[in-house]
Amino acid sequence: MSTLRVGAALVDITPPAGLAMAGFAARSEPATGAHDALTVRALVVEETALVIVDVLGLDRTTIGAMKARAALPAENIVIAALHTHGGPQTLVGRFIPGLDAAYMQRLEDAVVRAISDALTARRPAVMSFGSGADPGVAKNRRHPGGLTDPHLPVLSFTGTDGSPIATLVAHACHPVVLGADNRLWTADYPGVTRARIEVARPGTMAIFATGCTGDANTGHSAYASWTLSASNTRTFDAADRIGTAVAEKALAAPLGLHAATGASIARRTVPLGFARRETETMDALAARWRAESEAGDAARKALLSGWIAWAERGLPDDLATCRLDVEIAALRWGDIEIVALPGEIFAETAHTVRALIGNPDAIVIGFADDNPGYIPPASEFPFGGYEVDDAHRYYGQPATFAPGSAEALAEAAADAVRELRGRSKA
Repeated sequence: MSTLRVGAALVDITPPAGLAMAGFAARSEPATGAHDALTVRALVVEETALVIVDVLGLDRTTIGAMKARAALPAENIVIAALHTHGGPQTLVGRFIPGLDAAYMQRLEDAVVRAISDALTARRPAVMSFGSGADPGVAKNRRHPGGLTDPHLPVLSFTGTDGSPIATLVAHACHPVVLGADNRLWTADYPGVTRARIEVARPGTMAIFATGCTGDANTGHSAYASWTLSASNTRTFDAADRIGTAVAEKALAAPLGLHAATGASIARRTVPLGFARRETETMDALAARWRAESEAGDAARKALLSGWIAWAERGLPDDLATCRLDVEIAALRWGDIEIVALPGEIFAETAHTVRALIGNPDAIVIGFADDNPGYIPPASEFPFGGYEVDDAHRYYGQPATFAPGSAEALAEAAADAVRELRGRSKA
């Protein structure tokens, strides 16, 4: 029986009350407490690591500092955000106020510790894999009845003595069940999914990786989050119901033993260009938004304050030559393939990656090793909307990522996977 050395570790990162929250430009008041714990969960397989952090996002500079201190080579580590909208502000260089230096240091220390603890805990393990049925919770928020990614992969590691180590589940539904009116720390529905799995499989550490959710949530538009008004569909009871539905389908997935030989990682750097969607000058935009802010409510003022700051910063002199280098990673554990993409990726791109590599079971996740914002596929640009027209301001980007950016990421991911397959045959 082939085995891999596998270890898992968890570190609590629940902030105190009073820190700024991230996820809604309309929400300017700090957290009042915690509904459930926020954590760092590290899974180390041989000399590679996948780390999930219960925050909205992490920029590449912050992630680089974490990796530089880790007990594994930086290039062997993937650090992804859960993307909960009930977490603290952790994105550097974005138009989101309230970054707390002391908490950021605590977060860095927690990631370093989780990787170290998981590395130390490694032991021989067997690997099982399967796919659960679509839990039916994700809906395309841009197009009624539109494309989603129903894939629910379940990867389980068990020690050779039969004791559980970790269960990795991935799904593509935005962790944004709770709305902007919520002021309690929460991992949203993935926290419920993890808890249900851990109760059903005592001793396992459940890890939830968020898939390509840029255009998928539980049924509201992105613009519904521009208000502080409460919604009876965006409650902790709803998060519990949705998280439980995902857990039940994951627990029912038929798992089969998979070859547990070798772990490797490959990376590609992809330069992304920008395309301006606004037609007014920056001065005109700032003036219009100031006027709107004066007449708006608290939520509208909070949203527009970031947009005004973005417009006042201005565009680069030559946007046509402006580029942002992003990195994708492909992991191969035995014969299981995982593609990790940066930012908010749409369902179409996940389907494209699997088609390009010819593996319908590949695990494709987002928010990995950076969160530069939404990266829409070219097919979505004619429809505009928040993800195409507006979100770049929130993320502090000079403009929307240019058409073709998502396709470039998919091609790079496929190339990295092919490299790993070539290594396995060598």
